[in-house]
Amino acid sequence: MTDDLRKLFPVTERYVYLNHAAVAPISLRVYQRMQEHARDQLEHGIVNYDQWSTTIKKTRQSAADLINARREQIAFAQNTSAGLAMIANGIDWHQGDNIVTAKCEFPANIVPWMRIQREYGVELRMAPERDGRLETEEILNLVDEKTRLVTLSFVQYASGFRADLATIGRYCRERDLLFVVDAIQGLGALSLDVEASHIDALAADAHKFLLGTEGCAIFYLSPRAMERIKPTLVGWFSLENPDDHANFAQTYAKSARRYEPGSLNTIGVAGLGAALELFKEVGMEKIESYLIDLGDYLCGRLAERGYQVISSRREREKSAIICCRHAKYSADFLANSLTERQIVTAARAGRLRISPHFYITREEIDRLIVALPA
Repeated sequence: MTDDLRKLFPVTERYVYLNHAAVAPISLRVYQRMQEHARDQLEHGIVNYDQWSTTIKKTRQSAADLINARREQIAFAQNTSAGLAMIANGIDWHQGDNIVTAKCEFPANIVPWMRIQREYGVELRMAPERDGRLETEEILNLVDEKTRLVTLSFVQYASGFRADLATIGRYCRERDLLFVVDAIQGLGALSLDVEASHIDALAADAHKFLLGTEGCAIFYLSPRAMERIKPTLVGWFSLENPDDHANFAQTYAKSARRYEPGSLNTIGVAGLGAALELFKEVGMEKIESYLIDLGDYLCGRLAERGYQVISSRREREKSAIICCRHAKYSADFLANSLTERQIVTAARAGRLRISPHFYITREEIDRLIVALPA
């Protein structure tokens, strides 16, 4: 990546930042876009609201373009958890139904389904992680005639394992099941096509690999998902014509906006819009190729240093998250000692998690390797 792109991230002046799977630094472009919005509200209040609406419309389109969807299929949620909860709460469940997922999922993609399990007598089936991987066949073998939905992360938070979305999605579509994806650990680092992968619903907050801020998530639903997932958190903005304030008898919006109950986090949407413009400028295929190559380099250096790489190195299972461990040092010790040297990583599930983005260089990876105890 070019030096000009790297200069957009002032965090590089202080840290080797390898923790985009937690909370990412924002770029100067995102900061400036949000600053412009805040100043506009500071100086003009609501006078330029039409411009805010235009920004929201453009960001909605950019989000759709990123995942090969249509603008009317995109809503903005408070976060990934809110999106997944809206899906779980909006389905007409029956006792005896089951949901298929994985035991290694982040709690955001488990807790909403556990509530459904308790409230409706729905079975929650979870495929196990084996050596940092999930076997696609093992997941699909959990599906039977009572399965209503399969829900998985695009990339697993504690291993970096990348799911075979296309195979799983096709299997679900052939059986008329909903396929739900928690995309927060992959979107922005890896290319994703909701049509090619037969994804029915997707949620991803902006604050990780999307390089935006917390509190603003992309929420996608296919037409068949919108038919089956009724809005449960609704308000004036969910209606077909929100400006017709006296018409309480309106239907919900035909688009995914029906899942937006009220005023959005407009400053967060503005920042996300700037981030999405940068991804389009650089190119998602280029970003993904760069990060996979950088990950291969990192894994080679870790092995030289005596670290066991947990993350799958199979070609279609690689992501921008690399997890490793050492026989002598705990993950917490390693992450803390690296932070003292201004190298930011994380400890997850007893593993050191390293998650670079496209502005990180091989030289910075070398600094990490030198700082790791052997």
